[in-house]
Amino acid sequence: MVRIWLALAFLIGTASVWSQRPSGIPFYVGTFTSEGAEGIYLCRFVQESGEITLDRVFKGVDNPNFLSRSPDGHYMYVVNRSPGAVDPAGGSVSAYRIGSRGTLEFINKQSSLGNDPCHVTVSPDGKWVAIANYGGGSVAIFPVGQDGGLLPSTSLIKHRGSGPHPTRQKAPYAHSVWFSKDGSLLYAADLGTDQLFIYRLDPATGMLSPAQQPFVKLPPGSGPRHFRFSADELFCYVANELNSTVSVLKKDNGNWTVVQTVSALPAGYRGTSFCADIHLSPDGRFVYVSNRGHQSIGVFRRNQDGTLTVETHVNVQGDWPRNFVIEPTGTYMLVANQRSHNIAVFQLRDGIPVYSGNEIRIPAPVCLQF
Repeated sequence: MVRIWLALAFLIGTASVWSQRPSGIPFYVGTFTSEGAEGIYLCRFVQESGEITLDRVFKGVDNPNFLSRSPDGHYMYVVNRSPGAVDPAGGSVSAYRIGSRGTLEFINKQSSLGNDPCHVTVSPDGKWVAIANYGGGSVAIFPVGQDGGLLPSTSLIKHRGSGPHPTRQKAPYAHSVWFSKDGSLLYAADLGTDQLFIYRLDPATGMLSPAQQPFVKLPPGSGPRHFRFSADELFCYVANELNSTVSVLKKDNGNWTVVQTVSALPAGYRGTSFCADIHLSPDGRFVYVSNRGHQSIGVFRRNQDGTLTVETHVNVQGDWPRNFVIEPTGTYMLVANQRSHNIAVFQLRDGIPVYSGNEIRIPAPVCLQF
């Protein structure tokens, strides 16, 4: 009888432990496995303390360098810059089902239809996945199936052109893609041609075609990399990698124009640096940009006319800040430092990132996705 009660107590205790969810908000870390990482890392962020803990690692995923979650939170889409020996086609985009505890269950993958896919995004209705192929200089659209998996591509557009930079702009290099809020337009930043391309998506066929304004020309040699829109979609902020600047685009009568380009670096800085990621604060008062080389987050205050005024530059407590993210409550910023293999946590105090003293060691982190 005693044995029975002990067995029951053990089972109840085990079930209780299993039913408890791990503390903290889950977020995923995309990495370069070619630089020592093992795949996609699932971490948890504790808002009360600003600490990060490692939950688990999903191994066997080659260079999952950018991740994008579906709007309903049920699926994750990942672009893989697989080595040629692994994937002679040049890369792929994979679909995963997200479990109740943040687990990732592989559904399927499709060829990226170009070399070195570097960015992925999901349409607001969750029906389309778009990717940018850096080496291929192209943009591809994939329909999402009922199970969240990816169907064969319905549209592939290869950019044309070049830029004045002698080594980095000999050909097109598509670097990021984002949908408009209503999902009718797809924007694509091309580092090689100094252009922000604009495409219209046919929701019936999944075909892309040039919009009424087919592109916005950025300053020569600037190398647009990542970009973000203001909440009202009247302004677009572009991080230019090659000349370390931020360009402000304004929409007027349906057309975009460049109204300002400002340095992302402190006055007088003469070292080598390249912009990477860019975000707006949740309240829209600030724009942040990461500087690889200067090892900083450039902080800009948004003026009433949408233009920017430099506020400060914050050291990222690491080397090569490729990607960063603001956690859901808007209280903290997490910065992925690729070369120093760490993610540093900053508290946002009146919009300014202040180092919290917390970090976690993750090999070659290059993308963060809550």
